[in-house]
Amino acid sequence: MYNWFECKIKYDKTLENGLQKKVVEPYLVDAMSFTEAEKRMNKELAPFIRGEFQVDDIRRIKVAELFNSPKEEDDKWYKCKLSFILVDEKSGKEKKATNLILVKAINIKTALHHLEEGMKTSMTDYNILSVAETAIVDVYPYKEVE
Repeated sequence: MYNWFECKIKYDKTLENGLQKKVVEPYLVDAMSFTEAEKRMNKELAPFIRGEFQVDDIRRIKVAELFNSPKEEDDKWYKCKLSFILVDEKSGKEKKATNLILVKAINIKTALHHLEEGMKTSMTDYNILSVAETAIVDVYPYKEVE
C-alpha cells in the first residue's frame, strides 16, 4: 500500500472566455505525511497555476494499485473497486477484501480494459464491483530524489 493523499487545490482558473472563476480541484499525491503532501502539491503545481493557490483540504485515501497510461488520450482517472477472495490461514474459510485501484483512461470501457490488463498477473480471484470516473485532475507518485 502506498500513502496516498487527496489534496483539494483552490485557485482562480481562467476560463476559455477569459473570465476567472474560483475552482477547487482534487489531485492525488504519494507522500509520507500530511505535511509532505502539502509541500509536494505546492512544488508540483507552482509551474502550472498562474497566481496564488492553496491546498484547501487533504485527506488520506487507500489506493491498493495505480494503473497509469502513457497514452495522451487517456486523460481521466477512474476508481475501480475490486473484491478479492482470500482464504483465512487459521480457519481455512474464504473471506472477501475490498480494494481501490485507480486507472487512467479515456472512457469507462478503456478503463475496464486497462484494469483487466493490469490484473492479469494477479494470482488471487477477484470480482470487479464498480468502475466510476473521478474528478482527480492528476496523480503525483513518490519520487526518490527531489
